Amino acid sequence: MLRLDRVAIVAICSYSSIMTSVGIRELKDNLSQYVRRIEAGERIAVTAHGRVVAELRPPGKGTRARPRRRYDDLVEAGVVRLPVESGDPLAGWPTVRLPAGSAAQLIAEDRGED
Repeated sequence: MLRLDRVAIVAICSYSSIMTSVGIRELKDNLSQYVRRIEAGERIAVTAHGRVVAELRPPGKGTRARPRRRYDDLVEAGVVRLPVESGDPLAGWPTVRLPAGSAAQLIAEDRGED
């Protein structure tokens, strides 16, 4: 019975839900974008007529310069997507400085409940 439960779990978890999947035409039309995502550590399943026919991923462990971390596993599984562009994503945002005090006090003042 336990073995059947494991099979059921595997059957429920689809291949494409773990990683990004893309059709051959979409991959061909946007190859550079997908190559950057793969370079960032993401795995991508390639489909033809709704069926997975290939898996694109970064080169094997032998080419890694640093030890493998849990974060790497999440990226490889497609749970976490790394940025494709370099730089600080918050670079153009204004800096918000709050006055000193507790959050409750600041909210009360904002509402005029002093």
